[in-house]
Amino acid sequence: MTRRTAALVLAAGLALTGCSTDAADDPKKPDPADPAAQALAVALDYQQAANRLDWHTACRLSTAAKRRGTVQECADRYVVPTPEPTPSSSASSLSPMHPPTYADGSPVRTLTPRTPSGPERAQTGPVTAQGAPVTVPAVGEHPAGYGVLLAYQVIWPAETTTARVALRVVAEGENWRVDEFEDVEDGDMASGDPIRSALGG
Repeated sequence: MTRRTAALVLAAGLALTGCSTDAADDPKKPDPADPAAQALAVALDYQQAANRLDWHTACRLSTAAKRRGTVQECADRYVVPTPEPTPSSSASSLSPMHPPTYADGSPVRTLTPRTPSGPERAQTGPVTAQGAPVTVPAVGEHPAGYGVLLAYQVIWPAETTTARVALRVVAEGENWRVDEFEDVEDGDMASGDPIRSALGG
C-alpha cells in the first residue's frame, strides 16, 4: 500500500468515525435510570396530549387519585358536551330575543364559551421545559415527587400569549404519573421558585 493510499484510507475512516459519533446525528435518549428525566418526559407527554385534547392519553398518564375513576371516566369529564337545539312549538309565538343592554343602550359584552372545537378555540405552540425538574415535598393529598415547569404559546387571532404550567409527577408503582397540574401565575414567577410556589411546596 502506498503512502498516498494509506492516507486516503485513514482520512475516509476518520470521516466515517466523525459522522457516526456526531451528537447531532445520534441524539441520546433519556437514561431510563434517571428519574428526573422520566418525570420530565411524562410531564411533556401529558401536556402535549392535553393541548391536543387527547384526554385518553392525558388520563392514562395521570395517577389514580387524579383520574378519580377509570381512564374512560376521566376522559369523559373533560369533554364539553355540545348542546342540541330543542325546538319549541311556542317559539314562533314569542317575541324575538334581544341582547342585554346597559342603561345607556350599549350592549353587554358576554364571553363566548370556549368549546373543544370551532373557531373560538385557540391554537397552541410546542410545549417546552423551563429548566430542570425539581424535587417537591408532599403537600396535602399530593405525594412527594418532581415538579416540572412547562411553557407553550396560546395563539388567538388577535393576540399570542405564553402559558406556563407546573406539573407534579410522582412514582406510582413502576411508572411516573402526573398527580397535580397548576397554572403558574406572575407571582409564582416572581418568587424565584415558580414550581414550588405553584405546587405549594
